[in-house]
Amino acid sequence: QVQLVESGGGLVQPGGSMRLSCAVSGQIYNIASVSWHRQVPGYQRELVAAMASGGGSNYPDFAKGRFTISIDNSANAAYLQINNLKPEDTAVYYCFLSVRKYPGRPTRDYWGQGTQVTVSS
Repeated sequence: QVQLVESGGGLVQPGGSMRLSCAVSGQIYNIASVSWHRQVPGYQRELVAAMASGGGSNYPDFAKGRFTISIDNSANAAYLQINNLKPEDTAVYYCFLSVRKYPGRPTRDYWGQGTQVTVSS
């Protein structure tokens, strides 16, 4: 059974940095792609970063230069590095992974449980 376990959220001061992790529990072949999203209560979930394994990454304008997404297939994990955090970055952050359990087989999609990031002095 594949599950995603997120970690790394918490309270940080404005201007600080944070690294969110999304680890895959259960046996898989590889992570094909990852995206990170965030949600504030009362608002729609929004994309903050996306990438395919071995491919380029994409960011919305507010995330360019501050957010960095990455995949480590040797660790079965994906990451989101956020620098120069701002109060408006406060949200629950979710990872969304497409994983392949066996070579050549279709991918399956999974959401992480979410991790709270609070930016406040």
